[in-house]
Amino acid sequence: MYLTVKETAEYLSLPESTIQKLILQGKIRAVPDGKGEYLLSKEQFTTHLRQMEKYKEFLQEYYSEPIPEDRDIKDED
Repeated sequence: MYLTVKETAEYLSLPESTIQKLILQGKIRAVPDGKGEYLLSKEQFTTHLRQMEKYKEFLQEYYSEPIPEDRDIKDED
């Protein structure tokens, strides 16, 4: 499924100007539609959003893990 720049901006909650910049920088794949607009594959963002969710879950697990006590701590009392 292809989206216009406007639809992509709404889908990602970003300004259209940001989407245009990312297209021109080559960071987002887009196909010109022949009318001066670009069409963007929704799948490239779906994959990215899934990866970001997995990364957030990983970070949440990592930060919730307790820090083990250091065996080398010497009690000086």
